Amino acid sequence: MAVKGTLTRNSGQWTEGRYRSFVTSALRGAFRRWPPKFLVLKNAQAGRKINKITGKLAMHYKCAICKKAHVLTQVQVDHIDPVVCTKNGFISWDVFIDRLYCEASNLQIVCKECHKIKCAEEKIERTKKIE
Repeated sequence: MAVKGTLTRNSGQWTEGRYRSFVTSALRGAFRRWPPKFLVLKNAQAGRKINKITGKLAMHYKCAICKKAHVLTQVQVDHIDPVVCTKNGFISWDVFIDRLYCEASNLQIVCKECHKIKCAEEKIERTKKIE
């Protein structure tokens, strides 16, 4: 195991943290094209309504938490069981990938406001010190 801050990746230009951030970002970017994500979006459709911001007709999606309808730009696809376990943190790349690329049954549509709150709660849970 490399010492924290030691440049060990990319010909000695990246730390382990930078490498992990790069790989995580690349995997999450590919998730944008994951087919179950689009199935969940389709299933959350609440119909076409007037977008309050633009005044135009737009498809709305029902948030799984607050149950309100929002336009596509105001919702996110959320993992019901977090990709990084709240109890054990990061376990391995294999576990991370398996949890990231899950089936539609572990995905839900949530509005950005609800997603922010859910993620903050998960982060608090993940960072709790074992007493």
